[in-house]
Amino acid sequence: MVTFIPFGERPNRDGVIYALQLLKRNKLIDDYIIVEASRVELLPERVPRDRAYIIGEHLATYGIVEKLRPPALISVDAHTDLMHDYLDHGSWLAYALEKRLVERAAVMAPVLMIPTTERTQLWTRRVKVFPATLRSRKVRGKWRAYKNFQTNSIEEIMGEAKKYLGKDVYLTVDMDVLRPEYKIARFQHGELTLEELLQILEAIKENFNIVAFDIAEVSDRLRRSRLGKKAFFEVFQLLMG
Repeated sequence: MVTFIPFGERPNRDGVIYALQLLKRNKLIDDYIIVEASRVELLPERVPRDRAYIIGEHLATYGIVEKLRPPALISVDAHTDLMHDYLDHGSWLAYALEKRLVERAAVMAPVLMIPTTERTQLWTRRVKVFPATLRSRKVRGKWRAYKNFQTNSIEEIMGEAKKYLGKDVYLTVDMDVLRPEYKIARFQHGELTLEELLQILEAIKENFNIVAFDIAEVSDRLRRSRLGKKAFFEVFQLLMG
């Protein structure tokens, strides 16, 4: 079964329903459920234990993880979602780690990693970040490069992630990880092509047991984007296969 969660602002809600219609029209699903909630706190009691979720605002992943309590999580996203000021779509992973809804996490392919204000803290405990491009951070007074998809092989990154996370993971894929020409992201976009994203997802499938997954930040921009539809179809079919 596939669970559709039209959560968030209207563009996200409309986008999830449109994605459902697309998948039905192309005979890619037949068994599904729609779960609605006005607040993320209501999701854990409403969502079923499923294998696949299509969601609007990425904050909905927090509610799913609270229900499933997976041992580890991989987020493929243009953002780290590790801001630690208040619970929303930019901080859900930080709070999931803080509340121990998940013990460990890895964020793959982000490009936007800097806190938005001086008061905003970035959560760093029990999580590894593997940026899309070369990025550095200060460790004990010295600048060190993150392992990243620009200068490290996918095999190296998967090896380190597997050593850190273990075998079983929940996977969340934020479609804004793709480049701007896919016309999916409502706000900032990522730097991956569809081919690069599929390579990363293939490697995750080969190296981990995906206990469940979601495709996040589906919005009504999908309706007007030929490349966006293609990307959505291919990601969905890869993860369902």
